[in-house]
Amino acid sequence: MEKVRIGIIGIGNMGTSHARWIADGDVPGAVLTAVCDINPEREIWVKENLPDAAFYFNYIELLDSGKVDAVVIAVPHYLHPEIAIEALKRGLHVMVEKPAGVYTRQIRRMNEEAKRHPNLVFGMMFNQRMNPLYQKVKALIDDGCVGEIRRVHWMITSWWRTQKYYDSSDWRATWKGEGGGVLVNQAPHQLDLLQWMCGMPVTMRAYLKYGSHRNITVEDDVTAYFTYENGASGTLITCTHDALGTDHFEVYGDKGKILIENSSRVTVKRLCKPESVLSEELGFREAMALTKGQSNLKLYEEEVFECPEDWAKQHVDVLINFANAILHGEKLIAPGAEGIRAVEIANAMYLSDWQNKEVVLPVDETVFYEELKARIQEEERKNKD
Repeated sequence: MEKVRIGIIGIGNMGTSHARWIADGDVPGAVLTAVCDINPEREIWVKENLPDAAFYFNYIELLDSGKVDAVVIAVPHYLHPEIAIEALKRGLHVMVEKPAGVYTRQIRRMNEEAKRHPNLVFGMMFNQRMNPLYQKVKALIDDGCVGEIRRVHWMITSWWRTQKYYDSSDWRATWKGEGGGVLVNQAPHQLDLLQWMCGMPVTMRAYLKYGSHRNITVEDDVTAYFTYENGASGTLITCTHDALGTDHFEVYGDKGKILIENSSRVTVKRLCKPESVLSEELGFREAMALTKGQSNLKLYEEEVFECPEDWAKQHVDVLINFANAILHGEKLIAPGAEGIRAVEIANAMYLSDWQNKEVVLPVDETVFYEELKARIQEEERKNKD
């Protein structure tokens, strides 16, 4: 094929953007041929704005239409695995919006189905992996720039969302409709980048606040502490109620430190000798003089580089990568099977808070699902009251 015929399932905020980018020719290897949404108003919008795309109310009809080679799934989170499985069974390539799903048990079924079709391209819309800044940081960590990681810290409170945002749809910010709050809506980007660059944690202790500053039942504030297999520690702080939000990410290792500010500026400090060596060689006064710049010795070398974030370009680049993987066998920047990792971390944070204890990753999938169901039932009971 010369171009991939793509169908968009879900024409909400993100689905609309994907549709426009493809229809406008921003993805050279793709053409938009079909869209699907259950909202009649979206049919009117599609006919006015995407006249060359067939419209469907039922996603199964789109999958069976013969008009698409691949689909981009941009519907509420619970439906991601279900639709992806049906698409894969029909021999269609699949791109799933983040998160991969709400709980790992359903995502595992999706991944297992994808394994049965190795000829199909299965990707995740982790657009921030296309940010050259994070690609540079990952390469530095992989190359041992900071040595063995000792601590990571990410304060990402710049996901400000007003009450009107949550009131815009009945499914938003509910256990039944969305499956959670900031951890399943905004922070999946950071959860994926954390594991992509630094690996998966092995233990988790998290503290969540539910509707602390918004009229919602799910979490809008998270503070989590986790550890890695080598004993390194990590923290993640995120929320959606900080109008003056902070985006500060630090990776500290035996050989140096990487500091990322606002996802656009990186400062790399490489120690001239590993910290473990300096600890053995230097006395107290020598060390103090060195850290205060009062020594003839040099403590570190510094490199700074900037890369302004381009949200739209990142998404388009993932779509281009997806189309090229189908047409030319290009390697995916975000394989679909990796989507489960961010959800594993989120599930661990939820379960740790619900059980008020530290948990080991991966958490028991059945226990998590039962706890989630209990919150859905409680939410439904309160709604009836």
